Amino acid sequence: MAKFNQSIVAPSLLAADWTQLGAECDRALAAGADWLHLDVMDGHFVDNISYGPSFIRHVRQAAPDAYLDAHLMIERADHYLDRFIETEVNNITIHVEPDYPVGETLRRIRAAGLSAGLAINPATSLDAALPFLDQIDLLLVMTVVPGFGGQSFMAKETMPKVEAAVALRAERDLAFHIEVDGGIDAATAPVATAAGANVLVAGTSAFKAPDMATAITALRG
Repeated sequence: MAKFNQSIVAPSLLAADWTQLGAECDRALAAGADWLHLDVMDGHFVDNISYGPSFIRHVRQAAPDAYLDAHLMIERADHYLDRFIETEVNNITIHVEPDYPVGETLRRIRAAGLSAGLAINPATSLDAALPFLDQIDLLLVMTVVPGFGGQSFMAKETMPKVEAAVALRAERDLAFHIEVDGGIDAATAPVATAAGANVLVAGTSAFKAPDMATAITALRG
């Protein structure tokens, strides 16, 4: 699985200056970002509200060729799914924790021609994701409690799950990316990649860095 050996860096637009959205997308891509990460929060599943499909449509207009990685931190991903599919993102990641048909929602994402991701919170066992591993293209292991940027990386609670996911991926001959999100910077990125993560979501450490290109290079190690 050589394709997992190189880190994909996905700056989170949650940390960008939204008054300069197009310029911020351009800045991230020019600095070497591989993907742009979109954190969607509903104020129910997580204790914060960010943005929805209309905002993402503006991102697509501003960055027509970018790979858009949407992370739905919402209670009813199944109910709102079609609205996010219509935004022309490339990947939609849903959470395993809320009470809705996870497997069917993953199937609908793939049926729309998109990459499908599944996320687990720091307090959630990897066991919760096991029934769905053959239905996903990406497993997102949250490395902070989702909801707000700028939190500290939770290595003890999350890195064993990344390592276990790598082992299961090989054991089952699967091919999903392993993404980490939360507290990712030049100090913690090597910890995550050593455990086996290959997609690094960085918000504050990318957009708030004095030089984003230098910050992204540092994330790759």
